[in-house]
Amino acid sequence: MLVLLILVVALAIIFGVADIRRSLITKPIFAVFKKILPPLSDTEREAMEAGDVWWDGDLFQGKPDWHKLHSFPKAELNSAEQAFMNNQVETLLKMLDDYKIVQEQRDLPKEVWDFIKREGFFAMIIPKAYGGREFSAIANSTIVSRIATRSLTAAVTIMVPNSLGPGELLMHYGTQAQKDQWLPTLANGTDVPCFALTGPEAGSDAGSIPDTGVVCNGIHDGKEVLGIRLNWDKRYITLAPVATVLGLAFKLYDPEHLLGDKDELGITCALIPTSHEGVEIGDRHFPMNMAFMNGTTYGKDVFIPLDWIIGGPEYAGRGWRMLVECLSAGRGISLPALATATGHIATRMTGAYGYVRQQFGMSIGKFEGVQEALARIGGLTYGLEAMRVMTAGAIDMKLSPSVVTAIAKYHMTEMSRTLMNDAFDIHAGKAIQCGPKNYLAHGYMGIPISITVEGANILTRNLMIFGQGATRCHPYVLAELEAAANPDAEQGLKQFDSLLLKHIGFALSNTFGALWQGLTVGAFNSAPVSGETAKYYKQLSRMSRALALSADFSMLILGGELKRREMLSARLADVLSQLYIASAVLKFYEDNGRQQGDLPFVHYNLQRALFEIGRAFDGFFVNFPNRVVARLLRTLIFPFGIGYKMPNDTIAVQICEALSKPGVVRDRITHLCYIGEDEQDPTGLMENAFIAMYAAQPLMKKIYQAQRAGTLPRKQPLLQTIEQALAAEVINVAEAEQLTKMNKLRFNAISVDSFKAGTLEAMGITSAEVV
Repeated sequence: MLVLLILVVALAIIFGVADIRRSLITKPIFAVFKKILPPLSDTEREAMEAGDVWWDGDLFQGKPDWHKLHSFPKAELNSAEQAFMNNQVETLLKMLDDYKIVQEQRDLPKEVWDFIKREGFFAMIIPKAYGGREFSAIANSTIVSRIATRSLTAAVTIMVPNSLGPGELLMHYGTQAQKDQWLPTLANGTDVPCFALTGPEAGSDAGSIPDTGVVCNGIHDGKEVLGIRLNWDKRYITLAPVATVLGLAFKLYDPEHLLGDKDELGITCALIPTSHEGVEIGDRHFPMNMAFMNGTTYGKDVFIPLDWIIGGPEYAGRGWRMLVECLSAGRGISLPALATATGHIATRMTGAYGYVRQQFGMSIGKFEGVQEALARIGGLTYGLEAMRVMTAGAIDMKLSPSVVTAIAKYHMTEMSRTLMNDAFDIHAGKAIQCGPKNYLAHGYMGIPISITVEGANILTRNLMIFGQGATRCHPYVLAELEAAANPDAEQGLKQFDSLLLKHIGFALSNTFGALWQGLTVGAFNSAPVSGETAKYYKQLSRMSRALALSADFSMLILGGELKRREMLSARLADVLSQLYIASAVLKFYEDNGRQQGDLPFVHYNLQRALFEIGRAFDGFFVNFPNRVVARLLRTLIFPFGIGYKMPNDTIAVQICEALSKPGVVRDRITHLCYIGEDEQDPTGLMENAFIAMYAAQPLMKKIYQAQRAGTLPRKQPLLQTIEQALAAEVINVAEAEQLTKMNKLRFNAISVDSFKAGTLEAMGITSAEVV
């Protein structure tokens, strides 16, 4: 007891007396810390500090406040936004023929261009004071999603001016004169914007763009002014072929020190009319056979006045921060909207097709192999819609949650890729024959584009989600990095010392907390609700604590090496991502009134998320280089093993049953899907055939009973069976007419397109045009 008392007193003195603690504890740890965590570059620091920490911070720190999650306002359209959906959007949808747009015209028709400009589709984010719609993020997202279920080309065309580009940058950073000049013409469609960031030598590594601007004097409007001489070469620029105003990102240099004492000012953004002398709009790209405008732009020794910098001369060199902040918001609207649209149309049409298409005497949707894939389609679509709404809702709270939007971009585009592959498997031959009757092909072609843009998915998962999340979401690491980078060593040591005890306490709390939750399997965690979903809150709290603990150990053991161990850090990114996906689903379920019919979809998503978390942790433990620490973490977090399982077959069958019959659940899950009213529209044709077959179910039972009784023969064309059933008085005349009409709809719905000789050749592109 005496020894123990002496030890306690010694520790109290060491940690309690500031000078002793700094000398014996803080200073050695600080020295090691500075070695293992090298200082951030300027571009890394700006990217790290850009945006806001939101719900991702709660998840990362190990103690998510579920009441806080439920207190976030529900993202909903206001009356003006809903009226726009009901009128302008629906009118536009009826004007679109996506097959003609993509395969024949390779552009939107002139009347469509005129309509979207006139009706303010390009002005959704622009304030009303400048003639814009000033819509919310959820409205922007919902409008783009709805249009994308009809035409990806139209959706992308509308999406880009309302995402990262001149309008967004002007609203946040533009001078009053720039806003007054450009926002009204952007709002009414007189000007069409594009933003040129990506080039041949800089894609995901946008910070290394080779395009340059040099501050110098030159002639503009007949006068000598201070300006910039630009040289650039950009590609993959959406709307470039039709743009009238070019947003341009470049590195700005000031060798003559005309603006200050720096030679290199950094990335800068300027706004340039495409009619300006020297601006070249180059060739058009043809991304995955899609018809939206995309192409190149370049310029050599183009002189612009200094006040064309977005924000004016004082924003010279601040472009990278501007881009990262705007991209983190735009990334949460545009691509999630497209991914969700893929889910809505794939779910509604595949559920219908599974019922309409028959093989071996029954609807293929009855086969368990098909049901497994269809359940995945429906389950993922529910998750997509939940993430879309929650992420857009964060942006409407005037936040720019960079980690959350990176999660949304990566996982939602990957989820759409998975479910579209499943939809193709179920549709089989109908999916692969391109033509007016194919409602999946163009969405399938567009998925790789979403995977690639706004940060390629490999980069997003392996570097951005955890790399940024580990520093931004952690309560102490970013401040510790700033202390390490402090040029005043003594001041830096004091800053670090003030954080050290808090960090130690945080780590100890997570260590013992993770062990307790592992031993109790999270049973004593609280949940904000009762019922079937309560257990999920408890498990997510447990896994949040496990993430906080694993992240701290990873940064402690690996330090700066963790940045290069991308496969390892990506697994922790997966844990954070699945925690966010699960949170979004639970909030979505609560916000929509805890609908009983949604429960199979909720169970599917939560069980899948927990299974993916367990798999990510298992891969993390197996590959962590320090085997002692790996075994310790596994024992602390999962003392009885990782017990999470994928959803069972019962849940899959329940999802399929909901998607294979008309009803409120199916309508709610796929409410954004466009269904054409024209009898030749492929979605309307499939929907009508599905409804007709479902309505004829009682009549088909009469026929099946007669076949089993031997009154009617089996295995013959349905039309012939209907005639024989009428003759045998199994059905009456009205019933025979209903079945005949149903059979015609069924056959037309499962039919695919074919083309007469020479038709496709007349529509094709020559190799010279491609070059």
